Amino acid sequence: MKQKILVTGGTGFIGSHTTVELQQAGYDVVIIDNLSNSKAEVIDGIEKITGIRPAFERVDCCDPEALENVFQKYPGIKGIIHFAASKAVGESVEKPLLYYRNNINSLVNLLELMPKYGVDGIIFSSSCTVYGQPSNENLPVTEKAPIQKALSPYGNTKQINEEIINDYIHSGAPVRAIILRYFNPIGAHPSAYIGELPNGVPMNLIPFVTQTAIGLRKQLKIFGNDYNTPDGTCIRDYIYVVDLAKAHVKAMQRVLDNPGEEPVEVFNIGTGRGLSTLEVVEGFEEATGVKLNWEYAPRREGDIEKVWGNVDKANKVLGWKAEADIKDVLRSAWKWQQKLREDGIQ
Repeated sequence: MKQKILVTGGTGFIGSHTTVELQQAGYDVVIIDNLSNSKAEVIDGIEKITGIRPAFERVDCCDPEALENVFQKYPGIKGIIHFAASKAVGESVEKPLLYYRNNINSLVNLLELMPKYGVDGIIFSSSCTVYGQPSNENLPVTEKAPIQKALSPYGNTKQINEEIINDYIHSGAPVRAIILRYFNPIGAHPSAYIGELPNGVPMNLIPFVTQTAIGLRKQLKIFGNDYNTPDGTCIRDYIYVVDLAKAHVKAMQRVLDNPGEEPVEVFNIGTGRGLSTLEVVEGFEEATGVKLNWEYAPRREGDIEKVWGNVDKANKVLGWKAEADIKDVLRSAWKWQQKLREDGIQ
């Protein structure tokens, strides 16, 4: 019998790709999403790729009653992958209470329901933002690097939620957790049936790049060219979203099939390599042959100068590795943007 997995935020960018990989690995997936930053049509894309239409409920994880109804309607959920959260650094600086309410209450509600409905494990979508700006000697950053004071409310919610999970399981709660601290997910499924589709103005680099390339945005702004990096722009570890999704499948297998392991484990999920914003922009131009209209702009509050991950632990313990070539990833993002244009969406 297939194990049933609840994916919160499952119509979002990472959630939809993870649903595809879970289904292809033989899991039965139930998606919940409030559609605050995604569209229900994503379910159609998932079905086109896998041939399986996941169950979907339009539910806000911050609504305890509606959330519990999902567990009653779909008995036998064994694991949860929790993506549902507000996720834009800049917006979190402007609207901190929105971020604290959404990102913390949703997790607390899920954790409370897990023992009641016999859910064995949860994979928590965390972030490299918990490391803040690592010192040079801590780059590439390992899971043992010190957690630093968050530079944004978004980053702070990830830190707080990690603490909540640790405290809850330490109290004796009969559940296991794997915390995945991932770096910067980019790209789209090679089929171009699903990809990153933010509502409104994109907060992430790649959708802004592709929207500028196709003419939706007049100009791309690179925030800051005076950082202490080789070309003056910020450095990030850009991970292909399909590779990232596969890491969640490995983590779920570990949580459900290896009950003797540590009750809480943490893994960095990235490529182990840093790329600057300028390198990504120029790489996109090279990979696609499309020239971008871009300019430098002042630094943006909350942005970290440089961070990339040491992913040895995930490679060895989870048996997972990022495999995609950056040029192929950038081409997948462009293919997705072109499909949106063909479909009259953007």
